[in-house]
Amino acid sequence: MASRIVLIGGGFAGDPDQLLDDYVLGLAGGDRPRVCFVPTASGDAEVYIERFHAELDGRCRTSVLRLFQRGEVDPATTLGAQDVIYVGGGNTANMLAVWRVHGVDRLLVDAYRAGVLLCGVSAGMICWFESCSTDSFGPVRPLNDGLGLLRGSACPHYNTEAPRRPGYRQAVGSGALPDGWALDDGAAALFSDGELVESVARTPGARLYRVASDGKGGVLETEVPARPLG
Repeated sequence: MASRIVLIGGGFAGDPDQLLDDYVLGLAGGDRPRVCFVPTASGDAEVYIERFHAELDGRCRTSVLRLFQRGEVDPATTLGAQDVIYVGGGNTANMLAVWRVHGVDRLLVDAYRAGVLLCGVSAGMICWFESCSTDSFGPVRPLNDGLGLLRGSACPHYNTEAPRRPGYRQAVGSGALPDGWALDDGAAALFSDGELVESVARTPGARLYRVASDGKGGVLETEVPARPLG
């Protein structure tokens, strides 16, 4: 079974036509796939959890893995029973640290290898890589602390947050981050066994980009054609 990850620039938190969520659920297969939301990066924010349930409860079998008020929930049992694990946005560095305390980092690797579809937005988009560009510490800066399921680095919100694009290009060009991928809000990208399969977009002009060092302190930025959704 292929190991798959979907990078999402939107989804239920900011996708009124639900096209990106439809794309993820279609990849999961079946009429009502089991989808677990992991909102660690937001500190398990209740408003985020409520939005998840409001948008997806009628379309799949939903659950939430809370780690800040964990109770008796067993993360291994919860994550191992899913078709899709959907990681939300927030503070990437804090999320990775909390995952490691609870052993969730290892469980996500196990789920990936078992064929569970992993996906996420913002922090949940970049955590799968070896490195990323993040605002976890305030200004956008490199973080070489990801799960390493995908090679290289990643940057979210490439077309909507002004510091992202120049910050990522500078980091890749200088060697502070390895070559990687940048994703616009409104687009998504599917990776299977570590390789890009396709890019899709719900918003005209939204794209995935390959950003690579040119060896001279700059970068080569290549736009990946996107299949329109809807």
